[in-house]
Amino acid sequence: MAKTVNEKLLDAEVDHAVSLQQYSTGVVRRIIAILNRTDAQLAAALSQALEQVEPSTFTLDRLEVLLGSVRALNLEAYNAIGRAIPDEMRRLAEYEAVYQRDLFTATIPTGVQAHVPVRAISVQQAYAAALSRPFQGRLLQSWAAAIEPTRMAQIRNTVRDGFLQGKTNSQIVQAVRGTRAKGYSDGIVNRGRVEVEAVVRTAVSHTAAMARDEFYNANEQLIASLSWVSTLDLRTSEMCRIRDGKQYTVDHKPVGHSIPWLQGPGRLHWRCRSSSAPKTKSFRELGIDIDELAPAERASMDGQVAAEMSYGDWLQKQSAARQDEVVGPTRGKLMREGQLPFDSFYTSRGEWIDLDVLRARDAAAFKRAGL
Repeated sequence: MAKTVNEKLLDAEVDHAVSLQQYSTGVVRRIIAILNRTDAQLAAALSQALEQVEPSTFTLDRLEVLLGSVRALNLEAYNAIGRAIPDEMRRLAEYEAVYQRDLFTATIPTGVQAHVPVRAISVQQAYAAALSRPFQGRLLQSWAAAIEPTRMAQIRNTVRDGFLQGKTNSQIVQAVRGTRAKGYSDGIVNRGRVEVEAVVRTAVSHTAAMARDEFYNANEQLIASLSWVSTLDLRTSEMCRIRDGKQYTVDHKPVGHSIPWLQGPGRLHWRCRSSSAPKTKSFRELGIDIDELAPAERASMDGQVAAEMSYGDWLQKQSAARQDEVVGPTRGKLMREGQLPFDSFYTSRGEWIDLDVLRARDAAAFKRAGL
């Protein structure tokens, strides 16, 4: 049986979400490479600065002066990152604007498009949306500058503590940069890479989400609602698990439930991997006469939500060990024994319920399960 338009759109958006994760890995590597190129210079500058310090005359003021070259290198690296991230996101916004348009024009029947054309959005429109809306509290262009001082403070504190503990200069440098044997992952500056990775992956999801939203808004005459699409694996966040499969209006109001959209898929939390898929209106909702479409076109534009497996359905099919890893052994036992369904672990607003509160609320279920 041929797939409907909504089934095709859902399949395409799920595949695209996977591709975006793979793309973000490449962007992370390119951005982290900027820090990697600086680290050797930073370690050399630190070593040179430490040679000018006598432990007996060490003061914090003296340390601040000597770390000037290290501070300059660190700032230079993050300035480069601050230029690179927006450049990468502009290219992504351009791709997303074209991808969404091409997906709709290739999927929605030509007979429908003759009545309700697919509207394209400009690259600038998609990119401007990503720039103007903050994610995790800051605008896209300000994140590199925001995290630069943290890395410098970590370097300064490691050097200070090294002096106070009587470590040698080489030990202090090693504590800052790490060891070659471990790929420098054991140095304090590696924390900066972790922070940059989180920013980059979230920026990719944020930019893609903003481009989708702009396209959906431009084509709201075609769209009945949006489906939240979460990744079905053990790393899916509590916030995204309960929203998987839920319907929202184009302006993000809940449909048939009370769980809020908040920042939306891809932006809900750091490294959010969720996405969204549109549910198109039926040809009747679009005001198209039945005689104006071929039978196959009418059948494909039935306006039904595409059949899918929710996160709760997926979790129910996993092993007991996997279920316990996601929801904990107590909730896992309750779920397996049919005492409480997955949705019971959340409030009506989509908030994860503390285990003690859950126990008080569903004392009978806990008693029947022997907990």
